[in-house]
Amino acid sequence: MPHLSIEYSRNLEARLDMPAFLRALRDAAVATGVFPPAGIRVRAFAADHVLIADGDPGHAFIDIAIRLRGGRSSEDKARATAAIFAAAEAFCAHDLATNSLMLSLEMRDIDPELSPKTSSIRRFLPKDMQA
Repeated sequence: MPHLSIEYSRNLEARLDMPAFLRALRDAAVATGVFPPAGIRVRAFAADHVLIADGDPGHAFIDIAIRLRGGRSSEDKARATAAIFAAAEAFCAHDLATNSLMLSLEMRDIDPELSPKTSSIRRFLPKDMQA
């Protein structure tokens, strides 16, 4: 795993290609080498009702929450956080330069004793992604 859950203001759908944004984050997570590709889950949820700062409807936000099973070193988590955030910033660079956009990311551990898992996905992936 990790789970990447992205919450964003719906007004971004007219400004950013959200499916491409999800792919960029997934690709960045894979490139870190910290997460097995078969365990990565990326999803996004649009917030229909938002009130940001002074209420200007042009303001927008993206909040990325990364949850991962414990056991990775602090260094690996810091490196992955920096790489994924850099990918998000790069993808949003034009919008950040021309519009009001708040971009944030938080990574946190999931206690493996309190988070049972099962999956059959590896049987359905190409051999090079089954790790």
